[in-house]
Amino acid sequence: MSDKFFFKGRKTPKPKHESYGYNTKRAAKPGSEAFPLAIIVNNEARYTEIKALADEHQLVADIEIKPEAVEDISALMGILNKPQTTTVEKKPQRNDPCICGSGKKYKKCCGS
Repeated sequence: MSDKFFFKGRKTPKPKHESYGYNTKRAAKPGSEAFPLAIIVNNEARYTEIKALADEHQLVADIEIKPEAVEDISALMGILNKPQTTTVEKKPQRNDPCICGSGKKYKKCCGS
């Protein structure tokens, strides 16, 4: 008889690394050895300034000096000026002790 009526499961076994949660499709982090930043500067003084900034933040960068080209350090600035996550302090619930320290419930003191 044919396989297609009685076969249950995969015809080819699943690779072992997929079952253990190993992420094989992870992208390389910008500024690492695998994916260095591409930066263009105009002069030697700017080169040393940008090199010191990249070394301070432990980033790997390919810095080229091209006097005739427009300076491009947007990749470096994008990593250094990454926006921070904002956190909001949680407001107390109705039956929690009041934040003013009176000893009353929040709903009886400052929550009204």
